[in-house]
Amino acid sequence: MAPRLRDRYRTEIVPTLLHEFAYRNVMQVPHLHKAVLNIGLGEAVREAKSIEAAVRDLSIITGQRPIVTRARKSIAAFRLRTGMQIGATVTVRGDRMYEFVDRFVNVALPRVRDFRGISDRAFDGRGNCTIGLREQLIFPEIEYDKIDRVRGLEVTLVTSARTDQEAKRLLELLGVPFERVAA
Repeated sequence: MAPRLRDRYRTEIVPTLLHEFAYRNVMQVPHLHKAVLNIGLGEAVREAKSIEAAVRDLSIITGQRPIVTRARKSIAAFRLRTGMQIGATVTVRGDRMYEFVDRFVNVALPRVRDFRGISDRAFDGRGNCTIGLREQLIFPEIEYDKIDRVRGLEVTLVTSARTDQEAKRLLELLGVPFERVAA
């Protein structure tokens, strides 16, 4: 069965964006390309087991096995050596991505304490949006009793939009809540 968010994108969002931005072709309409989840673990230098916990959490959240990221260069002040494991990342595409974004927007984000919406500064100038989260517990798949430590993570939504304005409008139509600017 096709993800409901992808169906909504094709039936409602594409025609809306075609009209709003006066695209001449359906292929010009921006779409979600991928979602990247990343956990950086500074404590992995001292505790090797934290990597395993982060990998477990990301695989539960996405349904996909993450890769472990390694340090590119040594930094003596942080006791970091080249090749040490310092994080975990996973990229989801296709149907899994639409399912994840749907759960993220409709289930996880409403569970964030004092959430006022995503800032306009979350965009990078090329149509990609990065959202920083303080804890992995907002995802209902993560059981509170089974975590060893609360960890933050980044969710990057990569779009095919050329500008931040197009990307923001696409994400708004997908249901991503943004901050309301006081007039």
